[in-house]
Amino acid sequence: MSAKQLQNKIFGASSSSSSNLKPNPSDPGLTINIPKPPVASPTPLSQNKAIQRANGDTQSSPTAEKYKDRLLARLKSEYQGVERYRLLQDERRERHWKKWGPYLSERQWATVREDYSPDGDAWSHFPHSQARSRAFRWGEDGIAGISDNHLDLCFSVALWNGVDPILKERLFGVTGHEGNHGEDVKELYYYLDSTPTHSYMKYLYKYPQRPFPYDQLVRENANRSRDVNEYELLDTDSFDEDRYWDVFVEYSKDEDTPNAISIRITAYNRGPDSATLHIIPQLWFPNTWSWSKPTPEKPSLHLVAPGAVAVKHPSVRTNLYCLPSPPPVGPEAIDEEEEDNVYPEMLFTENETNYKPGGHYIFRDVPPNGGCVVVRCKLTPSKPDEDAGITDEELFDMSMEERREEADEFYGNLSLGLTDDLRSVMRQALAGMMWSKQYYKFIQTEWMSGDPAQPPPPPSRKYIRNREWKHLHIEDILSMPDKWEYPFFAAWDTAFHCIPLAMVDPAFAKKQLDLLTREWYMKPDGQIPAYEWNFSDVNPPVHAWAVFRVFKIERKLFGNEDLKFLERVFQKLLLNFTWWVNRKDQGGHNVFEGGFLGLDNIGAFNRSEPLPTGGVLRQADGTAWMAFFCLNMLSMALELAKHNSVYEDIASKFFEHFIFIADAMTYKPDPDNELSLWNEEEGFYFDAIQWGNHAQQLPVRSLVGLIPLYATLVLEPSTINRFPGFKKRLEWFIENRPEMARRNMANMKGRGKGDRLLLALCDKDRLVKILERMLDEEEFFSDYGIRSLSLYHKDHPYSMTVHGQKYEVAYWPGDSKSGMFGGNSNWRGPIWLATNFLLIESLQRFSQYYGNDLEVECPTNSGDFMPLNKAAEEIQHRIIHIFARDIDGRRATNGGSTRLDRDPYFRDYVWFYEFFHGNEGTGLGASHQTGWTGLVAYHIMQSGISCRLPRTPRTPRSHARHYFDDQLETMSEGGDPLATPYTPYSAVSPSPSMIHTLEDISPDAL
Repeated sequence: MSAKQLQNKIFGASSSSSSNLKPNPSDPGLTINIPKPPVASPTPLSQNKAIQRANGDTQSSPTAEKYKDRLLARLKSEYQGVERYRLLQDERRERHWKKWGPYLSERQWATVREDYSPDGDAWSHFPHSQARSRAFRWGEDGIAGISDNHLDLCFSVALWNGVDPILKERLFGVTGHEGNHGEDVKELYYYLDSTPTHSYMKYLYKYPQRPFPYDQLVRENANRSRDVNEYELLDTDSFDEDRYWDVFVEYSKDEDTPNAISIRITAYNRGPDSATLHIIPQLWFPNTWSWSKPTPEKPSLHLVAPGAVAVKHPSVRTNLYCLPSPPPVGPEAIDEEEEDNVYPEMLFTENETNYKPGGHYIFRDVPPNGGCVVVRCKLTPSKPDEDAGITDEELFDMSMEERREEADEFYGNLSLGLTDDLRSVMRQALAGMMWSKQYYKFIQTEWMSGDPAQPPPPPSRKYIRNREWKHLHIEDILSMPDKWEYPFFAAWDTAFHCIPLAMVDPAFAKKQLDLLTREWYMKPDGQIPAYEWNFSDVNPPVHAWAVFRVFKIERKLFGNEDLKFLERVFQKLLLNFTWWVNRKDQGGHNVFEGGFLGLDNIGAFNRSEPLPTGGVLRQADGTAWMAFFCLNMLSMALELAKHNSVYEDIASKFFEHFIFIADAMTYKPDPDNELSLWNEEEGFYFDAIQWGNHAQQLPVRSLVGLIPLYATLVLEPSTINRFPGFKKRLEWFIENRPEMARRNMANMKGRGKGDRLLLALCDKDRLVKILERMLDEEEFFSDYGIRSLSLYHKDHPYSMTVHGQKYEVAYWPGDSKSGMFGGNSNWRGPIWLATNFLLIESLQRFSQYYGNDLEVECPTNSGDFMPLNKAAEEIQHRIIHIFARDIDGRRATNGGSTRLDRDPYFRDYVWFYEFFHGNEGTGLGASHQTGWTGLVAYHIMQSGISCRLPRTPRTPRSHARHYFDDQLETMSEGGDPLATPYTPYSAVSPSPSMIHTLEDISPDAL
């Protein structure tokens, strides 16, 4: 192919115009055009192509039938899609499709694992400036990287613009000390696509052509106060005049060979002038030979042919082929004269820091305004005479395109009926969940003691953190909250991650939940590790909820009822429940303190430390979390009792425990005093400080007072009647302890819709009062979800002066203005998707009981009344509005940025932030926390079809399609058949109503 033909293939007819090439406005940015190399003389990597085709190699033929078609012909009615077939192969251990994936961290430097300092200052002990000259002990990092599932071999992309002082081979950001709101990555990158088996993956990195402003970013952020926005890369001149590169990195696995991976790196010059770019795909072994004695044998890397590297490792045998690249091409007219291919110079380095080869491609004078270059590599155990895709660029690209089409098929089945924009948001959210997997290694005894071949750690280090977690031995692929800002697992984050993960890969979701309860994670006393900064911190007990939700999602979407998983984890959660009861209920009153419980700065005082006032903090949320835990254990016990009657007694136990915890919301320090966490005048729950028999409520209208709504469970009459022992115990409590059964929960004698029974902390009166505040736009109800602190406190901050020091809680809708817990998160006003998710599900559960008999005004004072399920849907839609384009083409999460909203090379891409501005919906905190923010994918799948455009009025009593009333009548809990005849993966072509099975919010599904 001539350069002229190549140009016409990519850009269409040539033009002498210098105007920018604009993408199709309807294109969500998930496809790109790829140049092919011009025809050239055979190279050592291409001599066997003709021989293979002459010998009848149909796989090497560009006209061969697609794998999807061949698989469909073979499986016929059992065909559920190519990616679903691969997931089944992996689960059955027929093919190890998940051996290779995006398991490389995006920041290994400045982590607790790499901290061997005497004072525990992980940020300073191993800074970014040392990452290129020191060996990591516990992991590796890189840009758009992959590795095998044991981190034996790593691959990533390095870049150089010709002016930076260092290669761009890892992401940069400010540390916890340097940022005005804690640590923060200062780069522009996006997770665009990934299937669960990583058969196809796509990543975008935006690389400035000007010198990267490392010092400027540190200096300016350090100079800013907490009252000022963070200084970001887009605030510098790095992207002025569009002088940057769009670097797309794609991976695809061969159709039936998990260890054969095609890698395509495509870079576009977005600037107005020609520019030079260096691209260096690099492969390396983590340093495993500098720590132990005797020194183990090093693995080896050898150049075996031009562009070809052979890898020898005890557990990995593969080769890296760096293929010749075509010359740069652009949209402007060019001469007919042929240009030479670009051949990589193979570079090798071997020292204690690095043992890696890299293919150094230099693309000079890449045309402006969309000029394009491409690099193709292949990582495979095969040789060129065994794999035609190594040498045939047409087959290479056809294979990658097939994998992308298979990804389209997989995600298309989840998004029927959605708008293009919501479909793109949902897919990127799930892509972020897939890309946020990471190999995580932490062996406490080795970490604490140091390594035989290295100097011993300072003695003081043993007393800084995690000393009591001697049993920890972690070497797993884990779901990370954010692979740069939080490149470590966090237990309660993981629980929320598993909800969207279960939509696409329930096996991986179950594995995550199972691992955290295994004996090499969970302490012998039942405590689940929190996160590496302090494994002993106390997170909310959401694990049981996540386990049962994943169980039900898999049953609903895939028809698989994994009772072994449910029972195995349930047994371990019994230990965890006992740990909570024994360690967090100091007085034996069923009132649980718990500490900060993941809500960092939500209170006036640091809830993880002794109160400056003295006394004990009685936490409304701590007690409510335990009631929530209890009801989830009760639900699981009843499910297991369908198959093993032993669990009926355990269900009765958790029922009784719930009754006592619920009664403790009005607790009695002694027989003559009754003190309550409920405030009748305010119609809200508050924390209280107790000194002996005296207590003082802390009247802060925060999420603390909404969390009691979480503790809600609806039981079907069929369930109660199915278990006579449980029914007898329940009726005994209703008859013999009526004061307990009525005081702090819904009246259990009353039956709701379908003769259902409600177990909840809030009776109808309290529920309505709480919802009056929660759905009030002058309090909790934002245009983008439920705020973590009421807007009321903007003009009415709560304060208390103790020993001359003022403690105050005011409404801060954006970033935190205090340094509490590092200052990088804020629960005093912003919107958090995880807690909103549980509030939505709580309303859906209440709706199972009340049906249309209870309507609430939504928003408060609007005059528009609706059932609780519709109120839940309205919250869902407002959350979706954070990410969706509004009528003006803007996304709230972008904070009004014209570039992010309007620029054709930005506007289709979405970041999934940690939390969001309470008034404006602007993304805040970690920018790639698809972890629990990936929950928006679930919301879109459940209610996205009926979601209106942001900033458009809602139609009262919406005429949009809803399924609640029909689905509410399905058999559930103790009922018999519960699966719909179709799942999203049925070979039959289902209608949209069959596809969106998550719209079922009956007790069985929820």
